[in-house]
Amino acid sequence: MKISIIGAGNVGSTIALLTTCFDLADVVILDILEDLAKAKALDISHALSALNCDRGIKATADYREISDSDIVVITAGLPRKPGMSREQLVQSNSEIVKEIILNIKQFAPNAIVLVVTNPLDSMTYLAYKLSGFSSKKVLGMAGVLDASRFKELISKATSAKRSKIATSVLGTHGDTMVPLLSQTEVEGKPICDLLKESQIDEILTQTKNTGGEIVSLLKTGSAYYGPAASCFKMCSAILRDKKEILPASVYLEDEYGLKDVCVGVPVCLGKEGIEKIIELKLTKSELDALHKSAQSVKETLRCMKLTE
Repeated sequence: MKISIIGAGNVGSTIALLTTCFDLADVVILDILEDLAKAKALDISHALSALNCDRGIKATADYREISDSDIVVITAGLPRKPGMSREQLVQSNSEIVKEIILNIKQFAPNAIVLVVTNPLDSMTYLAYKLSGFSSKKVLGMAGVLDASRFKELISKATSAKRSKIATSVLGTHGDTMVPLLSQTEVEGKPICDLLKESQIDEILTQTKNTGGEIVSLLKTGSAYYGPAASCFKMCSAILRDKKEILPASVYLEDEYGLKDVCVGVPVCLGKEGIEKIIELKLTKSELDALHKSAQSVKETLRCMKLTE
């Protein structure tokens, strides 16, 4: 198995480390700053040697090296800075993603494309439209990360183990994300039976603001361990054909009453990529919130002049 990672920054290099250390696939790290890619690959190779892992890792600036990739992960792009919204990234990062997609089409036309670059949902839509690939083979990493943040806050509030909490977050990877209270249980009990409404509201607000909090604390970058682990989980579900149900930003064609937009919904991930879009029975407020979330993506897409 082979995963190519476009972008040798903190997210891309951490994905590469997890992918090789957990024996998921061989990795190619590609970056226009080839020395950066080489440095990260060399460092990771030493980690692999220390852990007696035999997976291969290669650094390059040449897109020909991504040929025969099973998955191409796009992490390249400008990170958020303090006070910057994801939408403010759209113009600069769309140009970066356009160039990457054209090269994927040429050199890895059979790959599944996993987008991490922000604004996530808009960049996933752009990747799908430009690639011409099946909608089953282009997806964005969003809900897994957002659900992990939601789960962590629930764990702190209830003292429950993370492994005993089940939840899902749909919608955009941004301020209009939709944590599903109707799908959230702690040790098999509905969260609404364990926490007061005011506590839940506070957790929901914190979940939506966690990414910005990390940006503010770091001052010179954005989160990478959480995003990388979330991306690795999705890649593992695909390459190991787990048929695992995870939230992902995908192109919708009337699912949940939404069309011509990429937004986070539950999907079954396996060797073919998105093997099925799962339509949950949402409450009216959750469905309304999901539609509002999708509308915010469409507004960004109009700024990119990708939709009417």
